[in-house]
Amino acid sequence: MTYDITGKTVAFLLTDGYEDSELTAPWAAVTEAGGTAVLVSPAEGAIEGKNGHTQPVDQHIARADAAAFDALMLPGGVVNADHLRMDADSVAFAKAFFTAGKPVGVICHAAWTLIEADVVKGRELTSYPSLKTDLINAGADWVDEEVVTDQGLVSSRTPDDLPAFCAKLVEEIFEGEHAGQHA
Repeated sequence: MTYDITGKTVAFLLTDGYEDSELTAPWAAVTEAGGTAVLVSPAEGAIEGKNGHTQPVDQHIARADAAAFDALMLPGGVVNADHLRMDADSVAFAKAFFTAGKPVGVICHAAWTLIEADVVKGRELTSYPSLKTDLINAGADWVDEEVVTDQGLVSSRTPDDLPAFCAKLVEEIFEGEHAGQHA
């Protein structure tokens, strides 16, 4: 089934060191489904992935308001995720999507930002295997599956999971806010 998300705006929160395909594949999925993708970052100008993909920043995190977006996408990459979880504006921005019940996609190491935002307790999700203990210690129910959806929270493990992840992300954005999505 295909979903039309025309009129929906999705914030992609990331910085240098992201996993290139974890930005480009979900970005393409969102825009091909009619949505608008906006790159939000604590960096200025452009950011560069670990494999060399560069993309301009549309909005600095200090000026970003979660209320202006319908969903959030957090690409992975160890360096990217580590920097974001130490940035107070990025953590607060991510948490605001949970408070508002909006869909959030997270892949690979990006779940570190959600741990820092204190939004994974009691939630089922997956991640890159090395985050399993971090997520369990933060109160999450970690499972090793290609894609996991829990009330608007969509998670996957690695770039190998991107086809299933992207399809589920677009579906959750189409569905909109979820009562079970909470901070």
